Amino acid sequence: MPTDPSPPLVLSYSEASCLVRDHAAHLPDAGVLLEEEVPLQRALGRVLAAPVVADRDQPPFNRATRDGYACRSAELNVRPLRVTGLVKAGEAWAGTLEPDAAIEIMTGAPVPSSADCVVMIEHTLRDGSSIRLTAERKLLPGENIVSTGSEAALGALLVPAGTRLSARHIAVAAFCGYAYLRVFRKPLVAVQATGDELVEISEDPLPFQIRNSNSYSLAAQIEQCGGEPLILPILRDDCDATQAAIVQALNHAGADLLILSGGVSMGRFDFVEEALKNLDAEFFFTGAKIQPGKPIVFGRVPRAKLNSWTYFFGLPGNPISTMVTFALFVQPLLNALSGEARGAPRFALARLDGDLHIKSGLTRFLPAALETQEFAPKVRPIPWQGSGDLASNAKANCYLVVPDKLDEGREAMRAGEIVSVLLIG
Repeated sequence: MPTDPSPPLVLSYSEASCLVRDHAAHLPDAGVLLEEEVPLQRALGRVLAAPVVADRDQPPFNRATRDGYACRSAELNVRPLRVTGLVKAGEAWAGTLEPDAAIEIMTGAPVPSSADCVVMIEHTLRDGSSIRLTAERKLLPGENIVSTGSEAALGALLVPAGTRLSARHIAVAAFCGYAYLRVFRKPLVAVQATGDELVEISEDPLPFQIRNSNSYSLAAQIEQCGGEPLILPILRDDCDATQAAIVQALNHAGADLLILSGGVSMGRFDFVEEALKNLDAEFFFTGAKIQPGKPIVFGRVPRAKLNSWTYFFGLPGNPISTMVTFALFVQPLLNALSGEARGAPRFALARLDGDLHIKSGLTRFLPAALETQEFAPKVRPIPWQGSGDLASNAKANCYLVVPDKLDEGREAMRAGEIVSVLLIG
């Protein structure tokens, strides 16, 4: 039996989550992270190292927001106006707006300087070369005009450093002429699956063996978080081999984060914690009161050659436990290592579709299907056979959060209740 690496420290989900996020918040300042420059079209999902700022006022001119007529509101409110010209997007009106005149204008075009509004085509009646307002319509100054600099002034901060770039950030960077962006280097994450029962995915397993899915699901989750996964060979259930593999991952591969799956329970052949103890690891918790994923381990291990520490997670070996604990605990720390300013797990609210009986004592994360119909999200749990049921998990697009206890001693969550869901990629 492996020796206990430290006094058991099993925390509630809230306690464990807060502890991980506290460590993430106190990682070295982003200024010490390595940076690189990438073309804009390859920046999606990366974390911005230098801010995006407005290279000019946005909009750079008074912009029409509707197809219509640029004019003076005080004039059109009381009498018909003559249409004396036309300006479209990509052009500028060079003339002057004469008294009692209007200029036909297209959406996105610069508004002539002497006009104070744009009246929509559908709010006018045109008779030859003149227009008048439809009955009961009154114009206000500034109507249907976006003023120069009202969206952003020259030099304004548009996307701060530490932002994980999405399509909307790419759009504003392109609008400001950023052909390249400075981003933080992707952290290298070593992934090590353990267990004598595992074989590589290319092999035909014997009846008592299973293929190693955890390394590949973890690699996918790491890439979704902007990390660079390094899949290491399967570790057999041997303490010396486990210890040597951890040293190799830290000192030779240069991993920024170490993730081990399996070998963290209390079984006779679970050696991960013992191997880490032999390397003078510091353990922050050795379990969380959740299901699936209770035997998760979180800590850091010294790197003698670099006089520094590397964080590690020991995740349970059951595949669903591995994926859930990654989303809950690994992701916030990995996001911080990527330079992201805020990277906590993403939760949402939905209505429960059907009654659900619960057991108290653990916070549970159940595979579930989140559906949206007419802006009203609802969620239903997916029947499953436990934390090894990959087939059922593949049908899920979220995890339904079941609290460790309900108010007033209730033992069931009722259909129509508002519940939390953990969103997944």
